[in-house]
Amino acid sequence: MSIVRWKPMLAPNFRSLVNDFFGDKEWFGTDGDTLMPAVNIRELKDMYLIELAAPGLNKNDFNIEVENGVLMISAEHKDEKEEKDDKYTRKEFSYNKFMRSFTLPENVKADAIKALYEDGLLKVEVPLLETKVMKPKKVEIK
Repeated sequence: MSIVRWKPMLAPNFRSLVNDFFGDKEWFGTDGDTLMPAVNIRELKDMYLIELAAPGLNKNDFNIEVENGVLMISAEHKDEKEEKDDKYTRKEFSYNKFMRSFTLPENVKADAIKALYEDGLLKVEVPLLETKVMKPKKVEIK
């Protein structure tokens, strides 16, 4: 067991000054919770259902792969808007990207995974292998 020690900061760093001024948003590309979509995982009788909240994306923005027992869900979205007027031109660019990975148990059918994206919600169905329930058997002792 380790002891947690607190070291007071003698001088504030640049990031804390910016956060104090602008709020708690991450401005330097770190993995803040605003960039990572929320995920719900439900275990049903015959499958796992993974729901990922990703509004504003298209189904073509997603990439879903299974490799070595790991399910990887990633998305990349680029958006560019341009407005022109007589006196000005305004261009806006936005770029969003994320990747989530999930280690799959051994009892899934990786070849039968299905995905559906509608209303800003990506639903990934991971079916389970059928398991035979063995009936109890009495073993005689000889």
